[in-house]
Amino acid sequence: MTPLIFASEGFGLNLNIFETNIINLAVVVFGLYKFLPGFLGKILEKRRTTILSDLKEAEERLAQAQDSLSQAKDDLSSAKQKADKIRNDCKVRAEAIRLESEKRTVEEMARIKQGAASDLSAEAARVTSQLRKEAAELAIEKALAMLPKKLDSNTQDNFLKQSIKNIGDN
Repeated sequence: MTPLIFASEGFGLNLNIFETNIINLAVVVFGLYKFLPGFLGKILEKRRTTILSDLKEAEERLAQAQDSLSQAKDDLSSAKQKADKIRNDCKVRAEAIRLESEKRTVEEMARIKQGAASDLSAEAARVTSQLRKEAAELAIEKALAMLPKKLDSNTQDNFLKQSIKNIGDN
């Protein structure tokens, strides 16, 4: 057994190369140094490439999303402008329709009033004519009723002569 340097009851520094496995450790470190960079380097390079491509793809999707957002904002703005224009056009059209409706209503009222006035005039003329006719008929009836009493033969002769004379003068 090799002596332990600076040993004190169970703990110390062992300088025996074979007992401490320094050679085994050196072989493992040399193997790792020789073979690990190629193997681990390929894995790390592949991982780095994957991460870079994922980042690039994410940036492209971000750019597309920003373009889509910008396009959507433009479309929304355009749609709002069209909606405002349509709303204003509808207001103007509604006002024009309202004014036209009022105008037609006033014209219709004037036509109805004119029709009523002409109907009233026609009815008044008809009633007046009817009253004149009835008055004339009553006057003729009274005259016919009174005529035999007042008309004697002498008056009849004078009346006939006067009528013949009037016919001859015409």
